[in-house]
Parts: sequence; C-alpha cells; structure tokens
Amino acid sequence: MLRLQLDAIPAWKEHPMTDNPEVENPDTTEPTPSAGPAEPAATQPTPSVTDTEPTAVPPAFAASAQAPASAPAKRSTPVGLVAALAVGALVGGVSGAGVATWAITSNVNLHSTAASAPGPSTITVNDAADATRITAIAASAGPSVVTVSVQGGSSAGTGSGVILTEDGYILTNTHVVTLDGETAHPTISVQSYDGHLYTAKLVGTDPITDLAVIKIQGTFQPLQFADSSKLNVGDDTVAIGAPLGLSNTVTNGIVSALNRSITVSSSAAPKEGTSPTPNDNGGSGPFNFWEFPGQGGSQDQQPQSAAQQANIFLPVIQTDAAINPGNSGGALLDLDGKVIGINVAIAGTGNSTGGQSGSIGVGFAIPSNLAKRIAFDIINGGAATHGLLGATVMDVTGDSAITTKTVVGASVQSVTDGGAAAKAGIRKGDVITGFNGLPITGSTDLTAQVRAAEAGSHATVTYVRNGQSTTVNVVLGELK
Repeated sequence: MLRLQLDAIPAWKEHPMTDNPEVENPDTTEPTPSAGPAEPAATQPTPSVTDTEPTAVPPAFAASAQAPASAPAKRSTPVGLVAALAVGALVGGVSGAGVATWAITSNVNLHSTAASAPGPSTITVNDAADATRITAIAASAGPSVVTVSVQGGSSAGTGSGVILTEDGYILTNTHVVTLDGETAHPTISVQSYDGHLYTAKLVGTDPITDLAVIKIQGTFQPLQFADSSKLNVGDDTVAIGAPLGLSNTVTNGIVSALNRSITVSSSAAPKEGTSPTPNDNGGSGPFNFWEFPGQGGSQDQQPQSAAQQANIFLPVIQTDAAINPGNSGGALLDLDGKVIGINVAIAGTGNSTGGQSGSIGVGFAIPSNLAKRIAFDIINGGAATHGLLGATVMDVTGDSAITTKTVVGASVQSVTDGGAAAKAGIRKGDVITGFNGLPITGSTDLTAQVRAAEAGSHATVTYVRNGQSTTVNVVLGELK
C-alpha cells in the first residue's frame, strides 16, 4: 500500500483534509461579493463555459497609490517556504508514491528572522540584439504581473497577480489573499514591476476555483488571455511571478500534461465569528498519512454537509516551468505573451525534513478560459457560479461493488431526484467516463470538470452501463 506523509512545516498552520471527492455535496463557502463590471480581455470561452461579458466601466475604488519619482530598489522580503495545501488524490496518471501538491504562496510570520532575499525592480535586458523570444515575452508581459503582499493578524505572505484591466483589476489566488484561509479581512499591498507600491481592495473570492480579484487605483497595462482549449502538450510556456518574494522572476518550460485534476484543501476565508480550522495536531505537523485512491486504500463516500467539506477540485494545466512558493496567482504564458493559466500549485516529493520542498518540475495552473470566466463573474456580479451534476461518485478502482473492472471512471453511487444526472437518465451503477469530450478517470476528474462549468450550462456526459457506452446531454444545476 502506498502512503503519503506530509512533513511538519515550520511557522505554519496546515488545514486538515478529507479524501472525499464527490459531486453532490460540495464545499459551499460563498465568495465575498463586492465590485462593479469591467471590460474583459478578448478571448474565446471553452465549449462548456459561457463567458459573462461586462457591460459598463467599473466604479473607482478608494485605493491609494504611492508612486515615487524614481522607482526604489525592492524592499528585502523574508523568504518563507511554507506548504499550505496537500494533494489527497492526483487523478489522471500523476498519482505516485510520495507525491504531494503544495500551494505556492510564500508565507512568513511577521516575527520571522529569516534572511532577506532582495530582487531586481525590473526585468533587465542588457543586450537587445541578442535577446531571445523569452526575453521579449518577459519584457512585454512583465509590467502586467505584480507582487501581492498580504497581512492578517500575526501572519503575512507574498504571492503574485495578473493585471486584468487598465483601471487596476488584478487576478490572483484565494489562498494568497486569505493566507490559506487564515483571514477574512486581509491588508493587501501590491508592488508593480517598477517598484511602485499600491494599497489594494479585495473585490471578491471564489474558493471553489481558488481564484480572487483585487483592485488598485491607477492606469495599468493588462495582459491578454489566450484560448486554453487550444493548447497542446509540448507547447512552450513562460512563468512570471514572485517566487520566494523575488519579484519579476521568469522561468520557462513546456505544457507537460493537459486536463489534469488535483485535489487541494479549501482556502475559503473563515466566516465571521469563527476561527480557522486547525489540523489534527495543532498546526505543528506532521499530518496524518494519506492514501492514494485505488492503491489499496478505501475512500469515505458517505455524504457530508457543506460545513464538513474541506477540499476543492481543480482542472489544471501541468507544466515543467520552475514554479515555487510565491508564484501563486502569477501568469503562465504562451510564446505570444498571452495568459494560458494562473499558477496555483506545485507537486513535491513530501520528503523534506525541515520545510517545504521546492519545484521538482511539476507545476499546475488554472486554465485561462476558466480563470477569465471566474474573474469577470466576480467583477460583474460579486460571485461566480459552478455546475452541479446531482450525483455522488467514487473511483471505479475503489468500488467493491464492481467485481469486474474493465474501464476507469467515476462510479455513480447515487443520484439526486430531479437533479441534472437523474433528468439525463444517469443512475446508480453507471460508470462515467467522459465529460464534455474529456476523459474521466475518477471522481476527482469528474468533480473538477463539473465545478469548472457554469451553472445552467449544457454538457455532455458519457457513461458505461452493462458494457455499453452512452453519451447524454445534461443541463447542470447550480452549486449552492
């Protein structure tokens, strides 16, 4: 039996996980609404997601900008390698012994005495005549990627962000602005590529996709978004962000896998009057052992209430571009300098003894089509919507009721009366193998794809019953 141990993380409180991916009973933490409409970057939506186009200019926000006449050198930033999230299941071929996934915020304690890690204030080009295409992308896109510093209580952390609009809307991760679920009222500052500092306002969060929007005052250069549904494995990628607090860091690689699904702990902000949920041992680590589904361990498939749901399920792009803590919320770009993903997590071996391991060449980004939809839903209406299939599922490999296993997929355990699955004729015992033309290898895959789709959108579901494959159309319900 393969087991995963998560090591103790210094100066950090990790959150407990439940290994229970299912479609019917999600985490229903609601994002924080606040904002007006804004103009989106031009791109094409994925077939299963309908973009909501903004209709007016957003109102001004009371954010202050401090823009000195000459850009100061970047302030020293303590380096904190802090693991925040861990994978309970990596479905779709990436599961393996000793593999964990970490959120990539660089979080530090305000009382830390760690050594400083100064970084350049701009991307430097010394010899333009000998510059590469990566150099050109870094120079053109760099001004549109910012460093996001967050403080809440006695904790602080740094991440990255992508400028969405000329008037200062910025996309980042929920786990950046909530300090991995530690605070609902963060103090946020933004450092631009040239060292200018701005006070940011939190517009809204979407914990289901780990995305958030913040706003600063001024005029800025936004990035364009590419159509992530047209990516190929092997396409070149460029990551820009602030790993370890080192602003304007550029790395490159390729798309190493598509349609990957990962499970991570939710970073939803604590509700008013409550405290963040500690892990089983008071935040001191190490965590309990966690088993990979389908490799000897069983999964608890009993329905849970919304309050008990601790995990979120993300469809991601996998890249081997070096991504480290602090890259969270930063840009993953194509060779046209357009956003193909928002960096969100990295895989690690989970074997560090004194802290979180760094990049091992397996990083994950939220696809641009999904990120764009969520961002402008938050800007326009304060919240994004998510699909609901109306079925509880588990991995075929872990379903003891299936005595002869001939295909991987998500085994339907029950369907909700009147739900999307029931209306489409899906029933208990069916094995779902496809969603909107994408392969489904288990419950995490299915849940991630359903959550990524917009509520009320049309989708195709392929399932196997009595050895026969059938594809049906469904109209997804709404996750509450």
